[in-house]
This record gives sequence, C-alpha cells and structure tokens, in this order.
Amino acid sequence: MHDCLFCKIVSGEIEPQIVLETEQVLAFKDIHPAAATHVLVIPKRHIAGMEDVVTGDAMLLGELLLVAKAAAARTGIAKTGYRLVINTGENAGQSVFHLHVHVLGGRKMAWPPG
Repeated sequence: MHDCLFCKIVSGEIEPQIVLETEQVLAFKDIHPAAATHVLVIPKRHIAGMEDVVTGDAMLLGELLLVAKAAAARTGIAKTGYRLVINTGENAGQSVFHLHVHVLGGRKMAWPPG
C-alpha cells in the first residue's frame, strides 16, 4: 500500500526508532506516545486491521504477540507490567489502517481504559 504510513516504514521510506525486528514483524517506538513507554508492533505485510485477518494469519498473529512481549522486556516494562492494545476501526480509535499492537507501560494504567 503506497499511501500507508506503516508500509512506508517497512519499505524504509520512513525510518523509525526500531526496538525489535523479525522476518515478518517490526516493533518501533511510537512518535506520539500515549504512555511513558509506547511501542508499536506491526506485520511487515499490509493487513488493514483485525477484520482483514484470515485463518492463515494465525502464526503471524502469534508472532505479533511474542514480539510485543519481547519489546516489553527490551524497553524495561515487563517486570512492572504493560498493556497490549489492538484498536479495530474508527470507533475504537484506529487511526492508521495497518494492523498494529500498542505496547504501553512505564506508568500505572487505569481500568476501564475508555
């Protein structure tokens, strides 16, 4: 997707502050953090959101969560706790329509979140 912000990051057109990278997944710091630590974990392949995920994406979804866990450890928030968030659709707050997991931590989180 030539107009997708995250696809531009994957292609190298935009250079993020990378936290972790695998063959299929990229984790980088959010430029507009919503917490003291805020990492985004994305598949390198364009998937607009959870509504576009298919059964064949099960391994990729697992890898997204494992990379999110590793990013939490790498950024030092794993021991104190962190939140994983996937926003799906405009009403949920999704603003970039490329599937991504928010890894949020470094502060006390409230519940319910929204």
